Amino acid sequence: MRGFAHRQRMQQQGIRREDIMDRPMVAIINTWSDLSPCHAHLRERAEAVKRGVLMAGGYPVELPAMSLGEVMVKPTTMLYRNLLAMEVEELLRSLPCDGAVILAGCDKTTPGTLMGAISMDLPFIFCPAGPMLNDRYVRDGVSRIVGAGTHTRIFWDEYQAGNIDANEMEHLESRMTRSPGTCNTMGTASTMTCLTEALGLTLPGASAIPAMDSAHARMATDCGERIVGMIWEDLKPSRLLTKGSFDNAMAVQMALAGSTNAAIHLLAVARRANIALTLDAMDTMARQVPVLANLFPSGDRLMEDFYYAGGLPALMEVIRSKLSTSEMTVTSRTVGENIAAAKVLDPVVIRPLEQPVTSAEALAVLKGNLAPNGAVIKPSAASLKLMQHTGRALVFDSQPEMLAAIADESLDCDENTVLVLRNAGPIGAPGMPEWGNLPIPKKLLRMGVRDMLRLSDARMSGTHYGTCVLHISPESAVGGPLSLVESGDLIELDVMSRKLHLHVEETELQRRRANWRSKAFDYQRGFVHLYQKHVTQAHEGCDFDFMQGTQTTPEPVIF
Repeated sequence: MRGFAHRQRMQQQGIRREDIMDRPMVAIINTWSDLSPCHAHLRERAEAVKRGVLMAGGYPVELPAMSLGEVMVKPTTMLYRNLLAMEVEELLRSLPCDGAVILAGCDKTTPGTLMGAISMDLPFIFCPAGPMLNDRYVRDGVSRIVGAGTHTRIFWDEYQAGNIDANEMEHLESRMTRSPGTCNTMGTASTMTCLTEALGLTLPGASAIPAMDSAHARMATDCGERIVGMIWEDLKPSRLLTKGSFDNAMAVQMALAGSTNAAIHLLAVARRANIALTLDAMDTMARQVPVLANLFPSGDRLMEDFYYAGGLPALMEVIRSKLSTSEMTVTSRTVGENIAAAKVLDPVVIRPLEQPVTSAEALAVLKGNLAPNGAVIKPSAASLKLMQHTGRALVFDSQPEMLAAIADESLDCDENTVLVLRNAGPIGAPGMPEWGNLPIPKKLLRMGVRDMLRLSDARMSGTHYGTCVLHISPESAVGGPLSLVESGDLIELDVMSRKLHLHVEETELQRRRANWRSKAFDYQRGFVHLYQKHVTQAHEGCDFDFMQGTQTTPEPVIF
């Protein structure tokens, strides 16, 4: 009866009975939308995937999923990552699909779709959206490459300092993002698609192909063809993802100097696969694997250059000794087999082990009385002189308060001040926005200051840079120690010792704690109400507490 009804309704759309009989049904999960410029080309890529599915003997069905275009979504795409994960899982559970190709790539769409697909545990392959094309900026006869996100902050600071005028900014605005595709720096988008490849969930080399390269459309067709084979092989994520897979992803994260956001997303993805992963494990890996990818914001090249240099397979071949090469991948071959023929084609972009981009690590996990459960910093994109620093705090309770204050020329601060933003975590913001790259006060920009020590329970865009301590956990909105800091308090950072310390006596902190009241807005309805009630803290991945693990979800009764 059920099969009869399904075939009847498919034929209602003009599809022949023989088109779907005895063929695997392949879902194409597409996160395209008109307000997701990173995914503007995914309608066309869905057609390429369909060609591959049909040629391999499957039948493709395209299923739209929530589109989380970074920058466009308020207050932050991170608020909706878990909603996308739930949607993907329920799409694959509720509809008659045998496997899936996932079309995504913008920051939260990659971890969100992975989390849902892993929890559903059907065969799937990830087809990354790909980075946008490079731009070049010529001024005073000097040409330099320009990347999205990183240079957005650089040029904005120069504009605030009076070094770039409004006409030049308008020109830059129209030029810096030249094509569809994700940010072309080593931001969160490319970090997460590269880590997905390192996990073995994409075709080899897929993550670096520029969105507008003809190879990208061919890769999409290959994804469609390969998923049919995976369905027949029953090659599910539970057969692919192991502790070794996540060790590989962590090693790649450090070699790339990837986004600090990976410290949240990779934890969440691992917990969906029932793999124990901690911030401490990431810190340990960061001490073992140097930064080898010369990419903004830690280096000076872009993803298009990384593609020409050999892409992720070449980088993984360089760090082969740090990898678990026996892990299985979507190709039905091991990681070692996938990268065996890879070669570095440009050693300026992908460095050898003995010539890292920087001696600084890609990630450091800090502990102390300000961050009992941890905080993160990206030393490779920070200022060396601030790696050991003590300064007086200047505290902001909200982003609007902060933005108003930093424009005030009379603000009481200097380059040694420690800027502190709170109520910006998962519950407090809500959603943990990318506010952690606190702007430098305008009066200091005019004096030539371009970096300061900045602390928050927020996140930071992977495209950004600076000495920013992020993800302070537990967050201030739930009474974490950050909520007790007052302007004028001394804060000490020592990255080498992994120390973040508030120099205030415990008796005084107890007094402040007794008077503390949460300033988080308590949402009474809708998705945000659910989010605030069930989201975990940053050191646990910010997933919903009821969505982690591999508990069996009973199939609904079908009559």
